[in-house]
Amino acid sequence: MKLLQLSAIAAAAALLVACGGSDEPAGPRRGELLDPARVVADLTPDQIDAATAASGLQALTGKATCGVKILALNYATIGAKGEPGANSSGALMVPTGPLGSTCATAATPLLAYAHGTVVSKPITMADPNNAETLLLAAFYAAQGYSVVASDYLGYAQSTYAYHPYLHADSEASAVIDSIRAARNAAGAVGVAFSGKVMVSGYSQGGHSSMATQRTAEAANAGEINLVAGAHLAGPYNLAGAMKVPDAIAGYQFFVPFIITSWQKVYGNVYDKPEDAFKAPYVTGIENLLPSPTYTYTTLVTSGKLPGGTPNQARDALMQPAFLQMMQTNDKAGISVDAQKNTLFNWKPKAPTLLCGGAGDPTVPPAVHQLPMFANFQANGVKNVGSVDVDAQIQAVFGPGGKAPTDPASPEFAAYYGAYHGTYEPPFCMAAARQFFNQVR
Repeated sequence: MKLLQLSAIAAAAALLVACGGSDEPAGPRRGELLDPARVVADLTPDQIDAATAASGLQALTGKATCGVKILALNYATIGAKGEPGANSSGALMVPTGPLGSTCATAATPLLAYAHGTVVSKPITMADPNNAETLLLAAFYAAQGYSVVASDYLGYAQSTYAYHPYLHADSEASAVIDSIRAARNAAGAVGVAFSGKVMVSGYSQGGHSSMATQRTAEAANAGEINLVAGAHLAGPYNLAGAMKVPDAIAGYQFFVPFIITSWQKVYGNVYDKPEDAFKAPYVTGIENLLPSPTYTYTTLVTSGKLPGGTPNQARDALMQPAFLQMMQTNDKAGISVDAQKNTLFNWKPKAPTLLCGGAGDPTVPPAVHQLPMFANFQANGVKNVGSVDVDAQIQAVFGPGGKAPTDPASPEFAAYYGAYHGTYEPPFCMAAARQFFNQVR
């Protein structure tokens, strides 16, 4: 199998483009379209196959059985504290085909998808050049699923003042309202939904999708027939993650994003940002993420955030007293907030799948997936499975079919640098589709 580089997928995608209730307050209802759904791409099966073949994905996706139409959505939702008047954008992907074909006429299941962490505010799932968008098109929409993917609060067209990162309640409300938006947009493209809804997401999106399943089953069962959830490489155990002594890969992006967003939501994390962050990085950090201009790379090269190994970046960024408090004081505001957004102690009603790779250095399954699965088991939940795709990742990407073991080697840095963002997603999406196919 060729290298499944997301950059290659994105480049291939660029080629494709070239070729509520009565008691609600006044104003748009949750999920109401604020603009007409707008077609941004209409891809043929041949175009999708050319992209997946060029990127090496086709061994996992299979050949496209349908074309895919991608629409941009802008819909009403609620804010992090439940306030009305917020909005989120996103994408709706629907299968297409010749008049009278199954792709054109069959009622489709609807997959609500939550994307992984992005640091750039303008990024939208309605961009056909977005690598994650093409993954969804190839794995799902080209195989007869409709897919709706929210951009979340604070990204793309959303006018919300910030993004409440890894805040379970607002992640769930944005995704649930995207399901409503998809239903409101369906008529514009002549697609019919079967009524079956699945939910999935990767990385941050795994946390979001699990929060969505929990909320939808508890509060929206009469409206949303949720038949399965597949949560991929998600940080479900945020309380436990705060206490891990070694920093994760990407610490300098993800941890300040969490801290500053929870401060905006809860107001209890610090009295002033200098309590948590060292100079010079404290300057402007409260409004740094997501950024209208910076990327992961330029955040470091511009000096806005530190580089180096994960532990070096952490130690350059964080105040030692705050770090110690975060790791040891369960009554500290950051610890209380982490507990609120840890997803333990609920019982899924629909069949549920957890997927990850044991070698993931950013969202380690030993910290998140395995404790989450153990928590389900301890609570008597029988309809949850857990999959480890590490052996597949090693076989394809490891030198000689094995993960490199020398931390000083270039192969080690390259392998683990690409593990979470490039190697792991397609294998977990393949596992999720196989899982969904059983109930579609």
